[in-house]
Amino acid sequence: MNTIVAVATPPGRSAIGVIRLSGPESLAVARSLIGEAQFSPEPGHAVLKSLRDLSANEILDRALLTYFKGPHSYTGEDLVEISCHGSPIILRRIIDLILALNARLAGPGEFTLRALSNGKMNLSQAEAIRDLINAQTSAAARQAVRQLSGELSARLRPVKEKLLQIIVILESALEFVEDDLPEFRTQEIKQGLAEIASDVRRFASTFSVGHLLRDGVKVTIMGRPNVGKSSLFNRLLNSDRAIVTDVPGTTRDSLTEPISFKGIPVLLTDTAGMREPSDQIEGIGVERTHRAMADADLLLGVIDGSTDLLPEDFDVLSHASQSHLVVAVNKSDVASFRKPSTEELDGEYRTVEVSALTGRGIDELRAAILEPFESVDSGDPGLLITDSRHYDLLSRTEGELELALRLLEENASEELVLVGLHNGLRLLGEITGETTPEDILSRIFSSFCIGK
Repeated sequence: MNTIVAVATPPGRSAIGVIRLSGPESLAVARSLIGEAQFSPEPGHAVLKSLRDLSANEILDRALLTYFKGPHSYTGEDLVEISCHGSPIILRRIIDLILALNARLAGPGEFTLRALSNGKMNLSQAEAIRDLINAQTSAAARQAVRQLSGELSARLRPVKEKLLQIIVILESALEFVEDDLPEFRTQEIKQGLAEIASDVRRFASTFSVGHLLRDGVKVTIMGRPNVGKSSLFNRLLNSDRAIVTDVPGTTRDSLTEPISFKGIPVLLTDTAGMREPSDQIEGIGVERTHRAMADADLLLGVIDGSTDLLPEDFDVLSHASQSHLVVAVNKSDVASFRKPSTEELDGEYRTVEVSALTGRGIDELRAAILEPFESVDSGDPGLLITDSRHYDLLSRTEGELELALRLLEENASEELVLVGLHNGLRLLGEITGETTPEDILSRIFSSFCIGK
């Protein structure tokens, strides 16, 4: 296997930049960089050396070199990390020198892919590294750390062992027993399959909470023009992110910003006012508003409590399902403010009185936004399924087990029952990478950053 190299720190200027090398020629490349043919550092110890461009006879930088001898390294191969000054110019020149020394640039996630190939971790742990890097809140980071520590694999292991035991019984019956299995044995298998399917179903059900910790709650602010949507957007962000004027239709495009409410990541989107557009540009903005609404987990409808409800307000409410709508009655600081009654709103909605100007009611509004997702405990909810790939595989496993159970109830042959059981075992194996096809691996690791 060839030697790969990449910058492991983010682009831009910084005090330190880290270059990572992995492969059989890693130490030889390091020796060439410092101009010491006999360089033999102690594994796991950093050594201060000068990096040289021998062709130009100049020193590029003074850097710390750390050598990790395979298999006792992140990738399981010989690995060298170079910690130099974080100038993009210096990093680029060092990378160019390394590429000239029989190394190649690493692809996205290739270091972690090599760690997977060399048995340093399983696939779910590799995905946890990506999730830990991308975590937006401490709750999401905790879930990633739990998965990285192997908790997901440990949770699945007894499920796979029980399933394998049933497969062995049925395979043995198929090979060595001329008559049908005894009734008591068949009942044991049915009960065992039902328990396994229930365990898988219960675990998969945590995705409804888990994906919110990882991906966030998508909240779209909507309403007619000039009700204070952008002001409310800025107040929730505690930042003047959106332009605010008294001119109706100021917001022409959707604007999305991440924020955290009680440890839950929220993607907050401000949208153009919903009305009959006056020109082509506003028409495009209204169209994008509808797209943002369709993509939202929760809609935040804003109405002006200082005036009577208008037909456009009812049009806004008609676009939302009541179970996914919170109504913010804005401008509670105005003397003419009045909260509409249920009859006036023509329906039961979760309403909150707020003032985007003074901040009154904002804490209550944040709580109302999270209320439909109150099962999300950002403290310690236990291990959750946060990845849609894992959820899909668990759901398909449950389907295969349910099908096998129905076939048993119908007294179908062992061959037919075993098809579903083997499929279920294979699907569970795909979560940890034991049976994952190559094209799936390629798609997974393409979402990693370069240098990891």
